[in-house]
Amino acid sequence: MSERYEVRLSGAGGQGLILAGIILAEAVGIFDGKNVTQTQSYGPEARGGASKSDVVISGEEIDYPKAEKLDLLLALTQESYETYRGNLKPGGLLIVDSERVKLGDDVGKNTKVFAAPMSKVAREQIGRELVTNIVALGVIAELTSIVTQESLEKAVLQKVPRGTEELNKKALTAGYTLAQKSSVSMS
Repeated sequence: MSERYEVRLSGAGGQGLILAGIILAEAVGIFDGKNVTQTQSYGPEARGGASKSDVVISGEEIDYPKAEKLDLLLALTQESYETYRGNLKPGGLLIVDSERVKLGDDVGKNTKVFAAPMSKVAREQIGRELVTNIVALGVIAELTSIVTQESLEKAVLQKVPRGTEELNKKALTAGYTLAQKSSVSMS
């Protein structure tokens, strides 16, 4: 990878998107050896306010750390989808939690769309909706070549709270499987 690739993980505070951004950045930077930056912001509420984590990946030096023309947008809430969809560049990949985000006719032209019930998978297959962020990382790794699954798993196991490693490993695998069973559509 030599080109700049911009990722935004968005949703609500408490969904673990800041942690997911840190995990993705460490997987890409430390274990896959690419240049990476990670920035974050969230609303004033500790839980429930708007939250986003941006990860910029490149094979070359990164001069500007902010993501502006997104190659990939993950939206776990309707609000985050509506707020950030305009930043997705034509031909970009939009990944949404189909249980929480309803797409309208306003999806950008030539946008690749992956809609799947990530929170439902986390809740029903793993037993904890709290790991939706890790399910989403599995989906991202399976659908793109921005990070290897091996590197992502290492980063997950290093960053999640002690005692939750197996739970999070199951969530990551559920994300891979979800992406394999579903398909990306073009708008």
